[in-house]
Amino acid sequence: MPKVSVVVPVYNVEKYLEQCLDSIVNQTLKDIEIICVDDGSTDKSGEILDRYVSEDDRIKVIHKKNSGYGNSMNIGFDAAQGEYIGIIESDDYAELNMFESLYECAVENNLDVVKSEYFFYFSIPIERNEKQDVFSEVMCSRIFKPLTDFESKMEMVEFFNIKPTIWSSIYRRDFIRKNDIRFNETPGASFQDASFNFKVWACAERVKLYPEAFLHYRQDNENSSVNSKGKLYCVCDEYEEMQRFLDLHPEKKGRLESVKSRIKFDSYMWNFGRISPKYKFIFLDRMSQEFKEDLEKGVVEKDYFEWYKWETLHQIMNNPAEYYLQTRMQELKGNEPETESVEHIKNSYTYKIGSAITYIPRKVRRVFNQLLKR
Repeated sequence: MPKVSVVVPVYNVEKYLEQCLDSIVNQTLKDIEIICVDDGSTDKSGEILDRYVSEDDRIKVIHKKNSGYGNSMNIGFDAAQGEYIGIIESDDYAELNMFESLYECAVENNLDVVKSEYFFYFSIPIERNEKQDVFSEVMCSRIFKPLTDFESKMEMVEFFNIKPTIWSSIYRRDFIRKNDIRFNETPGASFQDASFNFKVWACAERVKLYPEAFLHYRQDNENSSVNSKGKLYCVCDEYEEMQRFLDLHPEKKGRLESVKSRIKFDSYMWNFGRISPKYKFIFLDRMSQEFKEDLEKGVVEKDYFEWYKWETLHQIMNNPAEYYLQTRMQELKGNEPETESVEHIKNSYTYKIGSAITYIPRKVRRVFNQLLKR
C-alpha cells in the first residue's frame, strides 16, 4: 500500500502541467502513487500525461469523457490505494517535501486530516509567491474534532470558515470511505471543494492544522469563471449539497445547520464581489430569497454573525435592489469618468428595476425626513 495517493484532476492545462507533475514525481516521499484523471482534455494534456506514465510506473492515468471536476475527483479518490490521499490541481505545484511532511504529521498524531498553509503563486509579470498565513499559533497547537470541540459559536464559525483549500491537505483514505465523503458532481460546475470540505469537518475525529506552506496556488490562470453566467449559481449548488448531507445526518444537523447558514453568507458575499457587474443584481435577488427562507426555518441565528454582517444580511433580505445600487455606486467612486459611469447605471435595466422596487420605501423616507425637519 502506498503511503500517499496524489490525485491530479486535469483539463486543458498543457501550459502548466509539466511543472505540476515534476513537483510530484520528485517528492522526497517516494512511496506514493499518482492518479491523473484527464477530463476529456482537447489540448496536449493527454499526451503529456501518457509521456510521464511511460517514464514513471507510480503514475496512473485515467482518460475519460468530459464530465466535470466533481466526477473527476470521485473517480480519482475511488482509484486511490494509499493510506492517505492528497490533491494537487494541475495548474499548481508543490514543494518537494510536502507529502513527506504531511504524512509524518498525520501518522505521528493518528489524524484523519492534516491541513497546511499555502502560497499564492504569480508567474506574471514577474514570478513571486505570497505565503497565506491562515492559521494562528494557537490553532496549530491543538488536535480538533470540529463537530464538538468548540464551545463558542463564533469559534466554530471561524473553523468551518477556513478556506477550503482541499489541495493543501491529506486525508486518511479509510476515513473518507467510512463516511462516504464524495464531491458534488454538478456538471460543468465550480466550487465543489466547499461541500467536500464541509463534510470532512463534520465527520473528522482528529484534525490538525500545519503552520508551514507547501502548495503554490496559481493566481494567473486566464480561464476565469468571473464572466460565466453558467457558473453564477455554482456556489448555491454547494450549499444545497451541504443541506442534503445534513438532512441525511440528523445527529450533525442540529449542531451544524446554523453554522452552514453563517458560512453560506460569507461565500455568497464573496461570490457577489467576484462576479461580473451584469450578474450581481440577479444573484443578490436569489440570495435574498434563500436567506428569507432560512430565517423562517429558524436556521439563521444572530449569535453566529458579527453585528455588521447581521445588518448587511438584513439589508439584502429586505431590499436587494437598494443594496445593489449602494454597492455599485461605491464601486464607481474614483472611477473616471464618474458621471458617465453613474449615468450608465441609472439607464441600465437593473437600475430601473431596482428603482421601481424601491420607489415607495424611498418616498416614505423622504416624507418622514421632511416631518422631522419641521
